Amino acid sequence: MAAPVVQLRALCRLCRVVLFLSQFYILSGGGSFSEEPSQPLPQAIKDPGPTRTFTAAPRAAESTDIPPYMMKCPSNGLCSRLPADCIDCKTNFSCVYGKPVTFDCTVKPSVTCVDPDFKSQKSFVLNMTCRFCWQLPEADYECFSSSNCRAVSCPRQRYAANCTVRDHIHCLGNRTFLKMLYCNWTGGYKWSTALALSITLGGFGADRFYLGQWREGLGKLFSFGGLGIWTLIDVLLIGVGYVGPADGSLYI
Repeated sequence: MAAPVVQLRALCRLCRVVLFLSQFYILSGGGSFSEEPSQPLPQAIKDPGPTRTFTAAPRAAESTDIPPYMMKCPSNGLCSRLPADCIDCKTNFSCVYGKPVTFDCTVKPSVTCVDPDFKSQKSFVLNMTCRFCWQLPEADYECFSSSNCRAVSCPRQRYAANCTVRDHIHCLGNRTFLKMLYCNWTGGYKWSTALALSITLGGFGADRFYLGQWREGLGKLFSFGGLGIWTLIDVLLIGVGYVGPADGSLYI
């Protein structure tokens, strides 16, 4: 009976030692459990590096510019009837004035034309009269009129007009030139109205007022038409066209 009692006491001592050691381990913090939720491990963040901005370079626009002379060049017309701005000709200034002459011509780029057989061609022969552009008849060119000269004067005044040859007229030299022309413009005054006022109301200077000559009109008004003599003289002068508008223009 003594042996089992001794074993039982030894087992109790061993349990006490184990219990003591377990309590000591817990109090020392080695076995405490944290109730905080577990956090995910931080992941390595990769540095994307400096941000680069790419701008798409615009594509070169296709050349669609139309030459200015193309506005005057009809398509698929006869080459011999093209305006002078649409062709290049090898001219010869040694031709005889007023005589027929032929020149070798080629059409400019982007210009299309045909021959009398309606076949496309780039080179052709142009028939024209040998003369310079400033020697053309007045119907073949246009000039800008001037209103700064007196059309009614003695001697008759001239002015330097800037003239341009019409498109379908071919000639030698510059197609734009200066030419001295007679003053030939009107301000809207009618000869019939001026003559009628001179006959009916000339004694009061109505004809001179109408023509813009207010000084002479006041003289006739206060002198009663120069006692009739001035009135008769003005009727004759206006009738023959010697007295005209004050701005120097012509009658309508």
